[in-house]
Parts: sequence; structure tokens; C-alpha cells
Amino acid sequence: MNPYASYLGTQDPIHVLSTTPSRLEEIAASLGESGVNQRLIPGKWSAREILIHLADCEVAFAFRYRQGLAEDHHVIQPFNQEKWAQCYGAYAGREALRTYSALRQWNLALIRSLTPEQMGRTLNHPERGDHSFRTLIETNAGHDINHLRQLENLQVAAQHKPA
Repeated sequence: MNPYASYLGTQDPIHVLSTTPSRLEEIAASLGESGVNQRLIPGKWSAREILIHLADCEVAFAFRYRQGLAEDHHVIQPFNQEKWAQCYGAYAGREALRTYSALRQWNLALIRSLTPEQMGRTLNHPERGDHSFRTLIETNAGHDINHLRQLENLQVAAQHKPA
């Protein structure tokens, strides 16, 4: 079972992928520069770190999409997000959001060009087994939903924080 794809429910993954950048912009704007660095729970990521993580993941998905189309039965390379997060001090939230949005538009252009045959290509994830290229897209969209919910919780907490 793919835990991220399960967040989709009946939502269209391409619609989710298309609308996430503007939703992230809204949340980041409402949090402001100081709010993006606040943590809802000690030890958990701040909004800035979530934005950086999303940019990192969009880089990873860009590579996975292209390799999945270029190679038969492509084996997806997993990555350790906690190890990647060790570099997050180098980035600003605004920079991460710009990077994410540009990569997402680039990835959507590719996704929208795919044929049904390409969407059905078989990929292998070492931890999740064989699945279709479409499942990779659903995974990315579900990942968006998961982190949007976290960011929305941070947004609500910031709005209810005493001045």
C-alpha cells in the first residue's frame, strides 16, 4: 500500500499537483517571515523546512518521472529525508517556494503530455514494489496533501497565538 496516494481519496492527482503551488504561496504569505520558522511541535519541521522538503521532493520526483519514462521497469531510488534535511539551514523558505513552483510547472508540462501507455508504465520502488507511472503521480499529489495539512495546522496555530 502506498501511504501517500491514500491521502488523495477521490481527488484528481493532476488537479492537486496544479493547485498546490498557489496554496503554498497563500500559506507562506499568511505566516510571514517570522511565522515560517515557528514549530508547532518541538522537534518537528517548521513551515520553512516543509517548504524546503517539498522543493527537494520535487527535484526527486522530476528525476523519477524522467527515468521512469526513459527506462523499462525503472527502479526508483529512495532517499532519506532526514539526511537531506541536515542541509536545510542553507535555504530560505521563499527561495524553496520559488524553486518548488518552477519545478512543479516543469513537471506538470511533462505529465500533461503523457499518453495512457506511458501512464501505465511499470516502475519498481524497492520498499513498495511494482506500480504504475500513474501511481508515482498519485504519490506526489498525496505527499502534497500530507504537507499542506501540516502547513495548514501551523497556519491555524499562528492565527491563534497570543500577540
